[in-house]
Amino acid sequence: MSADYRTLTYEVTGAIARITFDRPEHGNAITVDTPIELASAVERADVDPAVHVILLSGRGKGFCGGYDLSIFAEGMGRGASGEAGGSVLDPGVQARNHDPAATWDPMVDYAMMSRFNRGFSSLLHANKPTVAKLHGFAVAGGTDIALFADQIICADDTRIGYPPARVWGIPASGMWAHRLGDQRAKRLLFTGDLITGRQAHEWGLAIDAPPPEELDDRTEDLVGRIAQMPINQLVMAKLALNSALLAQGVANSGMISTVFDGIARHTPEGYAFQARAAADGFREAVRQRDEPFGDAKSHAGPGNPATTRP
Repeated sequence: MSADYRTLTYEVTGAIARITFDRPEHGNAITVDTPIELASAVERADVDPAVHVILLSGRGKGFCGGYDLSIFAEGMGRGASGEAGGSVLDPGVQARNHDPAATWDPMVDYAMMSRFNRGFSSLLHANKPTVAKLHGFAVAGGTDIALFADQIICADDTRIGYPPARVWGIPASGMWAHRLGDQRAKRLLFTGDLITGRQAHEWGLAIDAPPPEELDDRTEDLVGRIAQMPINQLVMAKLALNSALLAQGVANSGMISTVFDGIARHTPEGYAFQARAAADGFREAVRQRDEPFGDAKSHAGPGNPATTRP
């Protein structure tokens, strides 16, 4: 077991590298450390000659509830000054750039969010196969991570989707159409609705969706079978199949979606959502966003009701 990370743990058992998000008290919500640590752990597994397959999961009641809104949504509204010329990761720099009375620099948004995408996409670009095991909830930014994995396996009652499509976000990974096809991707992003793990399996997003009590065993069977393959065969198969996926324009989709994700936070509705989060807290802002759709509590994480942000 490794204690080198703030947001996840890393260990190798046999030929399987196990990366586990480890902020269960916050629904494994994404922080600025998450993409760097995920990419580091994936690289660590990718160069380890003992590892044949990489398994990503989440500790606690769910896989990942999205970005930590207590940092991103509430913090942006507090008007922190930030240092002139400071890092795009400085909350003050982001707060200043999100001031509706000031000039918005879209590339400040892009520089921040593209950094997250680069870290998350390490799952796709790793040489070795990556498997995401989902349970509980995998929403908003949590789907940005999961959709980059080569294989998704989930409990049949997992809640999966991107509610910030309703306001203040576009999924920056740009992976939905590539994983689900045009119509089903639009069905989710035109409404921000969630699907169950069972539906994800029926739609082809997940390779399997067993009952929750069988998820661990079915996952171990899957990664165990992959682990029996020679590494060179796995790498060649992934490269061959990824060539088709990349030819579809995955990189371009991510770039465009990341730009629009920034724009979504600078619409009248986006500013109003941010103002509500700053004044009343993100939980109340998300409740007001989701209540008209009848699912204000349907993707709640532990201690983090309806935790979502792109």
